[in-house]
Amino acid sequence: MNYLLNADCPVTAIPSGKESILKAGQEVFVTQTLGGNITVRTDQGLFRIAREHVDAVDGYKLEEPVEADQPDEFSESAVWEALKTCFDPEIPVNIVDLGLIYDLAIEALDDGRHRIEVKMTLTAPGCGMGPVIAEDARSKIAALPTVSEAKVHIVWDPTWAPQMISEAGRQKLGLDSD
Repeated sequence: MNYLLNADCPVTAIPSGKESILKAGQEVFVTQTLGGNITVRTDQGLFRIAREHVDAVDGYKLEEPVEADQPDEFSESAVWEALKTCFDPEIPVNIVDLGLIYDLAIEALDDGRHRIEVKMTLTAPGCGMGPVIAEDARSKIAALPTVSEAKVHIVWDPTWAPQMISEAGRQKLGLDSD
């Protein structure tokens, strides 16, 4: 659906990751609305609009909750659920089901808090959106109860391949399950 921007709007160009501004009055076509951010197409290309700037899209309302329900207590499964709310802005499958998460390390600290480190990759080595996706994941993990530190590292070994997509992700994308 087409919308107009009611204010200048900070955006991230896809796939370069370059920060830019779309001007008020610009027409945008919403192509994806997952994870609380939206992807729009304009005559200049694809752009990601972060959740905090979605109100610049006149008349558009996010249909899904911006964040997953926050758990009362910390758990490894809560970290995985937080990661499942993060999406590549071009692919309608979360980063866990895309097979982008290679490692999750949780360190219990002496004060009862937790330090989380995640190793993730991208579907393409040259994708400029990597830092944006990694920061989205980091901020969602950091918001969990008792998390004092969250780091997300982008790694390239092993190289990502479509076979790493989960069965749920393959179904969402309409891929064979071979």
